[in-house]
Amino acid sequence: MTAIEHQSASFADGTRKPAVPGRPPARLGWLDALRGIAALLVAVHHFGLLRWYSWGPAFEEKFDLGIFSVMLFFLVSGYIVPASLERRGDVRGFWVGRLFRIYPLIIVTVVLSLLVLPTKYSAVPSVVTDRPYWSYLANLTLLHEMTNIPSALGAMWTLCYEMVFYFLVSALFVKGWHRQSAPIALFFAAAALLLGAWWKPALITTKPVWTAPSTTHHLIIATVLVMLTGLVLVLLGRPELVRIGALVLGGLGALLLFVNARSTFFESMMILATMFAGTAIFRAEKGQIDRALAAVACAFVLASGFLVGYMYNHGKSAFNRTWTSSWEGFSLPYVAAWAVFGLGMLLRSKRWPRPLTWLGTVSYSVYVVHIPVLWATWWFKDHLVTYPTTGWGRWLLPLTFVAAVLVASQLTYKLIEMPGQKLGKRVAKALDRRSAARADNVEQQRMEQVI
Repeated sequence: MTAIEHQSASFADGTRKPAVPGRPPARLGWLDALRGIAALLVAVHHFGLLRWYSWGPAFEEKFDLGIFSVMLFFLVSGYIVPASLERRGDVRGFWVGRLFRIYPLIIVTVVLSLLVLPTKYSAVPSVVTDRPYWSYLANLTLLHEMTNIPSALGAMWTLCYEMVFYFLVSALFVKGWHRQSAPIALFFAAAALLLGAWWKPALITTKPVWTAPSTTHHLIIATVLVMLTGLVLVLLGRPELVRIGALVLGGLGALLLFVNARSTFFESMMILATMFAGTAIFRAEKGQIDRALAAVACAFVLASGFLVGYMYNHGKSAFNRTWTSSWEGFSLPYVAAWAVFGLGMLLRSKRWPRPLTWLGTVSYSVYVVHIPVLWATWWFKDHLVTYPTTGWGRWLLPLTFVAAVLVASQLTYKLIEMPGQKLGKRVAKALDRRSAARADNVEQQRMEQVI
Protein backbone atom coordinates (compact mmCIF):
# COMPACT_ATOMS: atom_id res chain seq x y z
CA MET A 1 0.00 0.00 0.00
CA THR A 2 1.38 3.39 -0.94
CA ALA A 3 1.54 6.25 1.52
CA ILE A 4 -1.39 7.93 -0.22
CA GLU A 5 -3.46 4.73 -0.11
CA HIS A 6 -2.71 4.27 3.58
CA GLN A 7 -3.64 7.87 4.30
CA SER A 8 -6.91 7.62 2.35
CA ALA A 9 -7.89 4.37 4.04
CA SER A 10 -7.01 5.60 7.51
CA PHE A 11 -9.46 8.49 7.18
CA ALA A 12 -12.31 6.01 7.06
CA ASP A 13 -12.41 5.24 10.77
CA GLY A 14 -12.95 8.89 11.65
CA THR A 15 -9.70 9.15 13.62
CA ARG A 16 -7.94 11.40 11.15
CA LYS A 17 -9.05 14.51 9.33
CA PRO A 18 -7.84 15.25 5.81
CA ALA A 19 -6.13 18.44 4.84
CA VAL A 20 -8.10 19.30 1.75
CA PRO A 21 -7.37 22.69 0.25
CA GLY A 22 -10.21 24.87 -0.83
CA ARG A 23 -12.82 23.50 1.54
CA PRO A 24 -16.18 24.66 0.15
CA PRO A 25 -18.82 26.28 2.30
CA ALA A 26 -21.66 24.24 3.72
CA ARG A 27 -23.99 25.35 0.94
CA LEU A 28 -23.12 26.79 -2.43
CA GLY A 29 -25.92 29.02 -3.69
CA TRP A 30 -25.14 28.70 -7.38
CA LEU A 31 -25.08 24.90 -7.21
CA ASP A 32 -28.35 24.86 -5.30
CA ALA A 33 -29.91 27.11 -7.91
CA LEU A 34 -28.71 24.98 -10.84
CA ARG A 35 -29.84 21.80 -9.15
CA GLY A 36 -33.24 23.29 -8.38
CA ILE A 37 -33.73 24.53 -11.93
CA ALA A 38 -32.77 21.13 -13.32
CA ALA A 39 -35.18 19.29 -11.02
CA LEU A 40 -38.10 21.57 -11.86
CA LEU A 41 -37.39 21.31 -15.58
CA VAL A 42 -37.46 17.52 -15.33
CA ALA A 43 -40.92 17.80 -13.78
CA VAL A 44 -42.07 20.22 -16.49
CA HIS A 45 -40.64 17.92 -19.14
CA HIS A 46 -42.54 14.92 -17.83
CA PHE A 47 -45.71 16.99 -17.65
CA GLY A 48 -45.26 17.66 -21.36
CA LEU A 49 -45.76 21.40 -21.08
CA LEU A 50 -43.84 22.22 -24.26
CA ARG A 51 -46.32 20.20 -26.29
CA TRP A 52 -48.97 22.73 -25.35
CA TYR A 53 -47.35 25.16 -27.75
CA SER A 54 -47.60 24.86 -31.52
CA TRP A 55 -43.82 25.02 -31.75
CA GLY A 56 -43.31 22.57 -28.86
CA PRO A 57 -42.97 19.27 -30.76
CA ALA A 58 -40.50 20.74 -33.25
CA PHE A 59 -38.50 22.28 -30.41
CA GLU A 60 -38.36 19.00 -28.45
CA GLU A 61 -37.20 17.16 -31.56
CA LYS A 62 -34.11 19.39 -31.66
CA PHE A 63 -33.71 20.07 -27.93
CA ASP A 64 -34.74 17.43 -25.41
CA LEU A 65 -35.41 19.16 -22.11
CA GLY A 66 -34.89 15.93 -20.18
CA ILE A 67 -31.35 15.45 -21.51
CA PHE A 68 -30.51 19.05 -20.68
CA SER A 69 -31.80 18.71 -17.12
CA VAL A 70 -30.17 15.41 -16.20
CA MET A 71 -26.82 16.38 -17.72
CA LEU A 72 -26.90 19.58 -15.69
CA PHE A 73 -27.64 17.41 -12.65
CA PHE A 74 -24.67 15.18 -13.42
CA LEU A 75 -22.32 18.14 -13.75
CA VAL A 76 -23.45 19.45 -10.37
CA SER A 77 -23.08 16.01 -8.75
CA GLY A 78 -19.64 15.58 -10.22
CA TYR A 79 -18.59 18.96 -8.91
CA ILE A 80 -19.78 18.58 -5.32
CA VAL A 81 -20.07 14.88 -4.34
CA PRO A 82 -16.36 13.94 -4.35
CA ALA A 83 -15.60 17.21 -2.55
CA SER A 84 -18.08 16.13 0.12
CA LEU A 85 -16.28 12.81 0.57
CA GLU A 86 -12.82 14.32 0.67
CA ARG A 87 -13.81 17.18 2.94
CA ARG A 88 -14.78 14.74 5.66
CA GLY A 89 -12.15 12.18 4.63
CA ASP A 90 -14.39 9.42 5.93
CA VAL A 91 -15.66 6.81 3.49
CA ARG A 92 -17.92 5.23 6.08
CA GLY A 93 -19.37 8.59 7.08
CA PHE A 94 -19.88 9.44 3.42
CA TRP A 95 -21.87 6.26 2.84
CA VAL A 96 -23.94 6.59 5.98
CA GLY A 97 -24.84 10.10 4.83
CA ARG A 98 -25.67 8.96 1.30
CA LEU A 99 -27.83 6.05 2.44
CA PHE A 100 -29.85 8.11 4.89
CA ARG A 101 -30.25 10.92 2.37
CA ILE A 102 -31.33 8.81 -0.59
CA TYR A 103 -33.35 5.88 0.70
CA PRO A 104 -35.96 7.25 3.13
CA LEU A 105 -37.58 9.51 0.55
CA ILE A 106 -37.60 6.88 -2.19
CA ILE A 107 -39.04 4.17 0.04
CA VAL A 108 -41.77 6.38 1.48
CA THR A 109 -42.68 7.82 -1.94
CA VAL A 110 -42.96 4.41 -3.61
CA VAL A 111 -44.98 2.95 -0.73
CA LEU A 112 -47.37 5.91 -0.62
CA SER A 113 -47.75 5.80 -4.40
CA LEU A 114 -48.78 2.16 -4.20
CA LEU A 115 -51.18 2.74 -1.31
CA VAL A 116 -52.80 6.03 -2.32
CA LEU A 117 -52.98 6.20 -6.11
CA PRO A 118 -55.57 4.12 -8.00
CA THR A 119 -54.14 1.36 -10.18
CA LYS A 120 -55.06 3.20 -13.38
CA TYR A 121 -53.08 6.23 -12.19
CA SER A 122 -50.25 4.38 -10.50
CA ALA A 123 -46.87 6.08 -10.54
CA VAL A 124 -45.27 2.63 -10.27
CA PRO A 125 -45.46 0.88 -13.67
CA SER A 126 -47.18 -2.47 -14.03
CA VAL A 127 -43.96 -4.11 -15.24
CA VAL A 128 -42.70 -3.50 -11.70
CA THR A 129 -45.85 -4.37 -9.74
CA ASP A 130 -46.40 -7.56 -11.77
CA ARG A 131 -43.08 -8.91 -10.42
CA PRO A 132 -42.99 -7.17 -7.06
CA TYR A 133 -40.40 -9.16 -5.12
CA TRP A 134 -37.63 -9.11 -7.69
CA SER A 135 -38.48 -5.62 -8.89
CA TYR A 136 -38.44 -4.01 -5.45
CA LEU A 137 -35.32 -5.91 -4.43
CA ALA A 138 -33.50 -4.66 -7.51
CA ASN A 139 -34.80 -1.13 -7.03
CA LEU A 140 -33.54 -1.12 -3.44
CA THR A 141 -30.00 -1.52 -4.76
CA LEU A 142 -30.50 1.54 -6.99
CA LEU A 143 -28.73 -0.55 -9.62
CA HIS A 144 -32.01 -1.85 -11.03
CA GLU A 145 -31.54 -0.40 -14.51
CA MET A 146 -28.30 -2.41 -14.70
CA THR A 147 -29.97 -5.62 -13.57
CA ASN A 148 -32.71 -5.62 -16.23
CA ILE A 149 -35.43 -4.20 -13.97
CA PRO A 150 -37.33 -0.96 -14.76
CA SER A 151 -37.49 1.88 -12.26
CA ALA A 152 -40.21 1.87 -9.61
CA LEU A 153 -40.47 5.61 -10.33
CA GLY A 154 -39.62 6.71 -13.85
CA ALA A 155 -37.03 9.29 -12.86
CA MET A 156 -35.04 6.83 -10.74
CA TRP A 157 -32.92 5.67 -13.68
CA THR A 158 -30.47 8.53 -13.13
CA LEU A 159 -29.91 7.37 -9.54
CA CYS A 160 -28.35 4.19 -10.94
CA TYR A 161 -25.60 6.27 -12.49
CA GLU A 162 -25.29 8.35 -9.34
CA MET A 163 -24.80 5.14 -7.35
CA VAL A 164 -22.14 3.86 -9.76
CA PHE A 165 -20.41 7.23 -9.48
CA TYR A 166 -20.42 6.96 -5.67
CA PHE A 167 -18.93 3.47 -5.95
CA LEU A 168 -16.16 4.63 -8.26
CA VAL A 169 -15.40 7.76 -6.25
CA SER A 170 -15.10 5.69 -3.06
CA ALA A 171 -12.77 3.18 -4.70
CA LEU A 172 -10.60 5.90 -6.19
CA PHE A 173 -10.37 7.64 -2.83
CA VAL A 174 -9.14 4.62 -0.89
CA LYS A 175 -6.57 3.91 -3.62
CA GLY A 176 -5.33 7.49 -3.51
CA TRP A 177 -6.33 8.03 -7.15
CA HIS A 178 -9.13 10.48 -6.43
CA ARG A 179 -7.34 13.41 -8.07
CA GLN A 180 -7.20 11.65 -11.43
CA SER A 181 -10.60 13.07 -12.35
CA ALA A 182 -9.46 14.63 -15.63
CA PRO A 183 -7.85 11.46 -17.09
CA ILE A 184 -10.86 9.41 -15.99
CA ALA A 185 -13.23 11.86 -17.69
CA LEU A 186 -11.09 11.58 -20.82
CA PHE A 187 -11.27 7.79 -20.66
CA PHE A 188 -15.07 7.64 -20.43
CA ALA A 189 -15.54 10.23 -23.19
CA ALA A 190 -13.08 8.41 -25.45
CA ALA A 191 -14.93 5.14 -24.81
CA ALA A 192 -18.18 6.82 -25.84
CA LEU A 193 -16.61 8.12 -29.05
CA LEU A 194 -14.74 4.99 -30.06
CA LEU A 195 -17.13 2.25 -28.96
CA GLY A 196 -20.49 4.00 -29.10
CA ALA A 197 -21.67 2.14 -32.19
CA TRP A 198 -20.07 -1.18 -31.35
CA TRP A 199 -20.47 -1.94 -27.66
CA LYS A 200 -23.93 -3.29 -26.99
CA PRO A 201 -25.86 -2.60 -23.77
CA ALA A 202 -27.21 -5.37 -21.52
CA LEU A 203 -24.66 -8.05 -22.44
CA ILE A 204 -25.68 -10.30 -19.53
CA THR A 205 -29.46 -9.93 -19.61
CA THR A 206 -29.99 -9.82 -23.35
CA LYS A 207 -33.74 -10.46 -23.13
CA PRO A 208 -36.54 -8.71 -21.22
CA VAL A 209 -37.14 -10.01 -17.71
CA TRP A 210 -40.54 -11.46 -18.63
CA THR A 211 -39.01 -13.69 -21.35
CA ALA A 212 -35.85 -14.78 -19.51
CA PRO A 213 -36.49 -14.28 -15.79
CA SER A 214 -33.87 -16.69 -14.44
CA THR A 215 -30.92 -14.77 -15.87
CA THR A 216 -32.24 -11.54 -14.40
CA HIS A 217 -32.95 -13.14 -11.03
CA HIS A 218 -29.45 -14.59 -10.82
CA LEU A 219 -27.93 -11.21 -11.63
CA ILE A 220 -30.07 -9.50 -8.98
CA ILE A 221 -29.03 -12.05 -6.35
CA ALA A 222 -25.36 -11.62 -7.22
CA THR A 223 -25.63 -7.83 -7.27
CA VAL A 224 -27.39 -7.68 -3.91
CA LEU A 225 -24.85 -10.01 -2.30
CA VAL A 226 -21.80 -8.16 -3.65
CA MET A 227 -23.24 -4.75 -2.81
CA LEU A 228 -24.19 -5.78 0.73
CA THR A 229 -20.75 -7.27 1.29
CA GLY A 230 -19.05 -4.08 0.14
CA LEU A 231 -21.28 -1.86 2.25
CA VAL A 232 -20.88 -4.02 5.36
CA LEU A 233 -17.11 -3.88 5.02
CA VAL A 234 -17.25 -0.11 4.65
CA LEU A 235 -19.59 0.31 7.60
CA LEU A 236 -17.40 -1.82 9.87
CA GLY A 237 -15.03 1.12 9.82
CA ARG A 238 -11.66 -0.59 10.16
CA PRO A 239 -9.36 1.09 7.62
CA GLU A 240 -8.32 -2.04 5.74
CA LEU A 241 -11.89 -3.35 5.63
CA VAL A 242 -13.15 0.02 4.42
CA ARG A 243 -10.53 -0.07 1.69
CA ILE A 244 -11.55 -3.57 0.57
CA GLY A 245 -15.26 -2.72 0.75
CA ALA A 246 -14.85 0.43 -1.34
CA LEU A 247 -12.90 -1.52 -3.95
CA VAL A 248 -15.61 -4.20 -4.03
CA LEU A 249 -18.24 -1.52 -4.63
CA GLY A 250 -16.12 0.16 -7.28
CA GLY A 251 -15.61 -3.13 -9.09
CA LEU A 252 -19.33 -3.90 -8.98
CA GLY A 253 -20.22 -0.49 -10.35
CA ALA A 254 -17.66 -0.64 -13.16
CA LEU A 255 -18.69 -4.16 -14.16
CA LEU A 256 -22.40 -3.40 -14.34
CA LEU A 257 -21.77 -0.11 -16.10
CA PHE A 258 -19.77 -1.69 -18.89
CA VAL A 259 -21.59 -4.98 -19.40
CA ASN A 260 -25.24 -4.55 -18.41
CA ALA A 261 -26.42 -0.93 -18.41
CA ARG A 262 -29.75 -0.67 -20.23
CA SER A 263 -28.96 2.74 -21.67
CA THR A 264 -27.03 2.82 -24.90
CA PHE A 265 -23.28 2.57 -24.36
CA PHE A 266 -22.35 6.04 -25.54
CA GLU A 267 -24.92 7.62 -23.23
CA SER A 268 -23.71 5.63 -20.23
CA MET A 269 -20.11 6.59 -20.93
CA MET A 270 -20.98 10.25 -21.42
CA ILE A 271 -22.85 10.36 -18.12
CA LEU A 272 -19.76 9.19 -16.22
CA ALA A 273 -17.51 11.42 -18.32
CA THR A 274 -19.72 14.38 -17.46
CA MET A 275 -19.64 13.69 -13.73
CA PHE A 276 -15.88 13.23 -13.62
CA ALA A 277 -15.48 16.37 -15.72
CA GLY A 278 -17.47 18.19 -13.06
CA THR A 279 -15.03 16.84 -10.47
CA ALA A 280 -12.08 17.99 -12.59
CA ILE A 281 -13.56 21.50 -12.69
CA PHE A 282 -13.76 21.56 -8.89
CA ARG A 283 -10.18 20.35 -8.54
CA ALA A 284 -8.86 22.88 -11.04
CA GLU A 285 -10.75 25.67 -9.30
CA LYS A 286 -9.23 24.70 -5.94
CA GLY A 287 -5.72 24.27 -7.34
CA GLN A 288 -5.62 20.52 -6.79
CA ILE A 289 -4.82 19.66 -10.42
CA ASP A 290 -3.30 21.45 -13.39
CA ARG A 291 -5.83 23.81 -14.92
CA ALA A 292 -4.59 23.18 -18.44
CA LEU A 293 -5.21 19.46 -18.01
CA ALA A 294 -8.70 20.13 -16.65
CA ALA A 295 -9.46 22.51 -19.52
CA VAL A 296 -8.37 19.97 -22.14
CA ALA A 297 -10.34 17.20 -20.45
CA CYS A 298 -13.50 19.29 -20.21
CA ALA A 299 -13.18 20.48 -23.81
CA PHE A 300 -12.80 16.88 -24.94
CA VAL A 301 -15.80 15.72 -22.90
CA LEU A 302 -17.92 18.59 -24.24
CA ALA A 303 -16.92 17.87 -27.84
CA SER A 304 -17.53 14.16 -27.31
CA GLY A 305 -20.99 14.80 -25.91
CA PHE A 306 -21.88 16.69 -29.06
CA LEU A 307 -20.25 14.23 -31.45
CA VAL A 308 -21.68 11.00 -30.04
CA GLY A 309 -25.15 12.36 -30.65
CA TYR A 310 -24.23 13.32 -34.20
CA MET A 311 -22.53 9.98 -34.87
CA TYR A 312 -24.76 7.48 -33.09
CA ASN A 313 -28.18 8.97 -32.35
CA HIS A 314 -29.75 9.07 -35.80
CA GLY A 315 -33.13 8.20 -37.22
CA LYS A 316 -36.14 6.55 -35.64
CA SER A 317 -33.93 4.39 -33.42
CA ALA A 318 -32.81 7.53 -31.56
CA PHE A 319 -35.87 7.21 -29.34
CA ASN A 320 -34.92 3.65 -28.39
CA ARG A 321 -31.37 4.74 -27.68
CA THR A 322 -31.76 7.94 -25.66
CA TRP A 323 -35.52 8.72 -25.62
CA THR A 324 -34.82 11.60 -27.99
CA SER A 325 -36.09 12.26 -31.50
CA SER A 326 -32.90 13.17 -33.36
CA TRP A 327 -29.18 13.61 -32.95
CA GLU A 328 -29.76 17.30 -32.24
CA GLY A 329 -32.18 16.29 -29.48
CA PHE A 330 -29.23 14.80 -27.61
CA SER A 331 -26.28 16.92 -28.69
CA LEU A 332 -27.71 20.43 -28.39
CA PRO A 333 -29.10 20.07 -24.84
CA TYR A 334 -25.85 18.41 -23.78
CA VAL A 335 -23.89 21.45 -24.90
CA ALA A 336 -26.50 23.75 -23.36
CA ALA A 337 -26.15 22.01 -19.98
CA TRP A 338 -22.45 22.80 -20.03
CA ALA A 339 -23.16 26.39 -21.02
CA VAL A 340 -25.60 26.89 -18.14
CA PHE A 341 -23.19 25.26 -15.70
CA GLY A 342 -20.43 27.56 -16.94
CA LEU A 343 -22.69 30.58 -16.55
CA GLY A 344 -23.46 29.49 -13.02
CA MET A 345 -19.75 29.27 -12.26
CA LEU A 346 -19.16 32.76 -13.63
CA LEU A 347 -21.87 34.06 -11.30
CA ARG A 348 -20.92 31.88 -8.32
CA SER A 349 -19.73 34.83 -6.25
CA LYS A 350 -23.08 36.59 -6.68
CA ARG A 351 -25.96 36.32 -4.25
CA TRP A 352 -28.53 34.06 -5.86
CA PRO A 353 -32.27 34.64 -5.38
CA ARG A 354 -33.57 32.86 -2.30
CA PRO A 355 -36.40 31.09 -4.20
CA LEU A 356 -33.81 29.44 -6.44
CA THR A 357 -31.58 28.35 -3.57
CA TRP A 358 -34.66 27.05 -1.74
CA LEU A 359 -35.60 25.13 -4.87
CA GLY A 360 -32.13 23.60 -4.82
CA THR A 361 -32.55 22.62 -1.19
CA VAL A 362 -35.71 20.64 -1.99
CA SER A 363 -34.50 19.54 -5.45
CA TYR A 364 -34.14 15.88 -4.51
CA SER A 365 -37.74 15.86 -3.29
CA VAL A 366 -38.85 17.62 -6.47
CA TYR A 367 -37.08 15.00 -8.55
CA VAL A 368 -38.55 12.03 -6.68
CA VAL A 369 -42.11 13.13 -5.86
CA HIS A 370 -43.03 14.81 -9.14
CA ILE A 371 -43.93 11.50 -10.80
CA PRO A 372 -46.64 10.49 -8.28
CA VAL A 373 -47.80 14.11 -8.09
CA LEU A 374 -48.13 14.09 -11.89
CA TRP A 375 -50.36 11.02 -11.81
CA ALA A 376 -52.35 12.48 -8.93
CA THR A 377 -52.85 15.62 -11.02
CA TRP A 378 -54.26 13.58 -13.92
CA TRP A 379 -56.61 11.79 -11.52
CA PHE A 380 -57.66 15.13 -10.03
CA LYS A 381 -58.38 16.50 -13.51
CA ASP A 382 -60.33 13.44 -14.63
CA HIS A 383 -62.46 12.99 -11.51
CA LEU A 384 -62.79 16.20 -9.53
CA VAL A 385 -62.18 19.35 -11.57
CA THR A 386 -62.85 20.29 -15.17
CA TYR A 387 -60.05 22.56 -16.30
CA PRO A 388 -60.47 25.08 -19.13
CA THR A 389 -58.75 24.05 -22.35
CA THR A 390 -58.62 27.45 -24.05
CA GLY A 391 -57.43 30.94 -23.25
CA TRP A 392 -55.61 31.79 -20.06
CA GLY A 393 -57.61 29.18 -18.19
CA ARG A 394 -55.68 26.35 -19.79
CA TRP A 395 -52.66 27.31 -17.68
CA LEU A 396 -54.51 26.34 -14.50
CA LEU A 397 -53.64 22.67 -14.94
CA PRO A 398 -49.84 23.08 -15.26
CA LEU A 399 -49.90 25.67 -12.48
CA THR A 400 -51.78 23.19 -10.29
CA PHE A 401 -49.15 20.56 -11.04
CA VAL A 402 -46.15 22.80 -10.36
CA ALA A 403 -47.70 24.16 -7.16
CA ALA A 404 -48.50 20.65 -5.96
CA VAL A 405 -44.94 19.50 -6.68
CA LEU A 406 -43.43 22.41 -4.75
CA VAL A 407 -45.76 22.01 -1.77
CA ALA A 408 -45.25 18.24 -1.66
CA SER A 409 -41.49 18.69 -1.98
CA GLN A 410 -41.35 21.11 0.93
CA LEU A 411 -43.36 18.69 3.04
CA THR A 412 -41.27 15.65 2.15
CA TYR A 413 -38.08 17.62 2.71
CA LYS A 414 -39.19 18.66 6.19
CA LEU A 415 -40.87 15.39 7.19
CA ILE A 416 -38.67 12.78 5.48
CA GLU A 417 -35.41 14.15 4.13
CA MET A 418 -34.34 16.23 7.13
CA PRO A 419 -35.20 13.60 9.76
CA GLY A 420 -33.42 11.00 7.63
CA GLN A 421 -30.30 13.12 7.38
CA LYS A 422 -30.36 13.85 11.12
CA LEU A 423 -30.70 10.15 11.86
CA GLY A 424 -27.80 9.46 9.52
CA LYS A 425 -25.61 11.92 11.41
CA ARG A 426 -26.49 10.26 14.71
CA VAL A 427 -25.68 6.85 13.28
CA ALA A 428 -22.37 8.12 11.89
CA LYS A 429 -21.43 9.62 15.27
CA ALA A 430 -22.35 6.40 17.05
CA LEU A 431 -20.20 4.39 14.66
CA ASP A 432 -17.32 6.84 15.15
CA ARG A 433 -17.59 6.50 18.93
CA ARG A 434 -17.54 2.74 18.61
CA SER A 435 -14.47 2.88 16.37
CA ALA A 436 -12.72 5.25 18.76
CA ALA A 437 -13.48 2.98 21.72
CA ARG A 438 -12.18 -0.02 19.80
CA ALA A 439 -9.00 1.86 18.91
CA ASP A 440 -8.50 2.82 22.57
CA ASN A 441 -8.91 -0.81 23.62
CA VAL A 442 -6.38 -1.95 21.04
CA GLU A 443 -3.91 0.69 22.18
CA GLN A 444 -4.43 -0.28 25.82
CA GLN A 445 -3.79 -3.94 25.03
CA ARG A 446 -0.58 -3.01 23.23
CA MET A 447 0.59 -0.98 26.20
CA GLU A 448 -0.15 -3.87 28.55
CA GLN A 449 1.87 -6.22 26.35
CA VAL A 450 4.80 -3.81 26.40
CA ILE A 451 4.63 -3.51 30.18
